[in-house]
Amino acid sequence: MLAVAPPISSIDWAVIFVYLTGIIALGLWLGRGQKTTRDYFLGGRDLPWWAVAFSIVATETSALTFIGVPAMAYGGNLMFIQIVIGYVIGRIVLAVVMVPLYFKKEIYSPYALIGNAFGTGAHKTAAVMFLIAGTLAAGVRVFVTCIPLQLMLDWPVLPAILLFVGLSLVYTYVGGLKAVVWTDAAQFILFVAGGLFALFYIPTLIDGGWSGAMETARAADKLEWLNTKLSLAAPYNLGMGVFGAGVFVLFTHGVDQLVAQRVLACRSIADGRKALTFCAIVILPMMLLFLMVGVLLWVLYQQTPIPIDIPENSFGKKQTDFVFPIFMLAQAPVGVKGLLLVGIFAAAMSSVSSALSALSSVTVMDLGLANPKASDGQKLKLSRWTTLFWGAMLIGVAFASREVESVMDAAFSLVGLASGGLLGGVLLALILKKGRGTPIILGMAVSLLAMLAIKYGLKDLIHWPWYTAVGCSITVGVALLTRAAQDK
Repeated sequence: MLAVAPPISSIDWAVIFVYLTGIIALGLWLGRGQKTTRDYFLGGRDLPWWAVAFSIVATETSALTFIGVPAMAYGGNLMFIQIVIGYVIGRIVLAVVMVPLYFKKEIYSPYALIGNAFGTGAHKTAAVMFLIAGTLAAGVRVFVTCIPLQLMLDWPVLPAILLFVGLSLVYTYVGGLKAVVWTDAAQFILFVAGGLFALFYIPTLIDGGWSGAMETARAADKLEWLNTKLSLAAPYNLGMGVFGAGVFVLFTHGVDQLVAQRVLACRSIADGRKALTFCAIVILPMMLLFLMVGVLLWVLYQQTPIPIDIPENSFGKKQTDFVFPIFMLAQAPVGVKGLLLVGIFAAAMSSVSSALSALSSVTVMDLGLANPKASDGQKLKLSRWTTLFWGAMLIGVAFASREVESVMDAAFSLVGLASGGLLGGVLLALILKKGRGTPIILGMAVSLLAMLAIKYGLKDLIHWPWYTAVGCSITVGVALLTRAAQDK
């Protein structure tokens, strides 16, 4: 068994080099003509729906899907697919209900809906909550990206983080959302191609091929996907998938700026609906693809020793997130190895650039960092400087994420800290229309504190797919009770 990965061939390096230079050149070329914050943060609202749809899928899957999802199936089974059922339902609901609300006014984020209803204080509170949770979750995604670099170059984690964030910053800084969306569309095709190759190639290394692999997996319950027993604590069950994950998607695709920003960049309500519907259609086969890759890897490594030792974190836990990168580096054919690594890079860079654009837009537009009297050029310059600032923040958070046991659980649970509060705020804005800001601010604050207590004190009782539903309920309940008390 090898301690480190075998050397990367010159052909694989050539594939990686062509990808990196090509994607950066494309982003810089697309960034021409940026004159206003509307251009920078919304792509001038002139992006075709299919490009936006590809960008959404690329953003939401990221390196977490390419690396983390196979690791989940490798260490467990297909139960995660129940969560994806909720993902589909949530997207359809949003396409019908939420998209028209986005286009009523010229807004840059869903948090503006909270501001329009409850004032500046509530608006900025929502923005700050997003910035905190969004930065933490994006930092974990950045760390995931570094796993293959650590293996193939034996690099320390920090240089790997600097490389990926730096490369993503180049075209995001110049081209804004337009560059991000179009590079995401290209990167989506690349990491899907990488997943499909793995799905069809791994069985050729297994005794008995595909049928033998499925027989072995079935005998070990690796193909189990349905759990009808409702539980808040069990990792995955149907109730959690349909309701918990469904509510979670109402946040991720309706309130989270990473995705909402793309819907806002569509040309019309109809285009926004098409983009979200496309996402609903493709998410199930996408997740199933990468789950099956994890199952196949488990079968393979029951028959043959894993070629590279799986690293342990400082707590002595095996980091199974390394299993797919280990396969790519040690067993993929020459040339294809470079393509698979490009798939990871593509998934990672799409999520990093998306996070940078979302964090920057919320900082400038929702926190009101720009002077209203400033020229378009001055606002655009500020927006780019803000993008650099968040790049530095992501580097710090990613470095601090190196000890996590499961990147999937870490990223989603961190999002869940603020997701319920933000979703609750938007729902109240839609229902109540107008009102004082204090009840909403208090509701979101109590929700955040409660979710921190759950994550770090009661995490064995409530699993992350329920976080958004629980946090939203707390926000709405506290806000309505406070409002009623003020009205007496």
